[in-house]
Amino acid sequence: MRIAVTGGSGKLGRSVVTYLREAGHEVVNLDRIGERGTSFVQVDLTDYGQVVDALSSVDDRYDRIDAVVHLAAIPAPGLRTDVDTFTNNILSSFNVFKAASRAGIRNIVHASSETVLGLPFDVDPPYIPVDEEYPAQPNSTYSLVKHLEETMVKELTRWDPELKVVGLRFSNVMNPEDYAEFPSFDDDAQKRKWNLWGYIDGRDGGQAVLKALEWQGTGYEVFIIAEEDTVMSRSSASLAAEVFPDVTVTKELGEHETLLSIDKAKRVLGYQPQHSWRDAVGGA
Repeated sequence: MRIAVTGGSGKLGRSVVTYLREAGHEVVNLDRIGERGTSFVQVDLTDYGQVVDALSSVDDRYDRIDAVVHLAAIPAPGLRTDVDTFTNNILSSFNVFKAASRAGIRNIVHASSETVLGLPFDVDPPYIPVDEEYPAQPNSTYSLVKHLEETMVKELTRWDPELKVVGLRFSNVMNPEDYAEFPSFDDDAQKRKWNLWGYIDGRDGGQAVLKALEWQGTGYEVFIIAEEDTVMSRSSASLAAEVFPDVTVTKELGEHETLLSIDKAKRVLGYQPQHSWRDAVGGA
């Protein structure tokens, strides 16, 4: 496939672009910044004209796009003002989804977020492990936009029964160089309780994107994407018992099992995490 990746210069984007290329696909990075060359097109995603043009063709670069992976966004709460975060992210997403539809692209993957699950869990989650079955609980402007994006895509796929869009609720993205810090989290279970001690290796993020692109389906589905383990050396059961003593644990937990359930992604997409921080730093 020829795949347009928005935000391909970002932390997750770089891993996704590399993974897709290594899998044999042609990738075009649509972003505001990037390495000059035949695989990068500078685009302001808040400008609909630029987006619809980029997803149609660009002179001698390409004459079609087969699929879109939409990762571009202000990537977290608090980096910019609330209004700027809202305006940039919701407008960029609408432009990408609408332009893809106009270009006849029916295979779209977009980055949703673990934040819609209720982060930072100052209010207890309904149960542990959390999954995709309970209503979104956005607690920041960034998370609100992700929830609105998911809601928007549900309607877009209703309008077009042939459209397939997959929303990936990525956990906190990490690269191998980030893993040296992980042992320091053990000092205080509260340090990382804000996302139930979850994370996703960027390389497995790339795997999830490819699995989503290859999935044969229509309509809209969302999946939590995390690693199989937590960032902690302590057992998952002890973490849940200490920090969320009043929350029902719905299954017997493996020693370091993620509390961000990836069962649906495994079952439906065939997602199988390949990486762990423990392999890099010898975690318990």
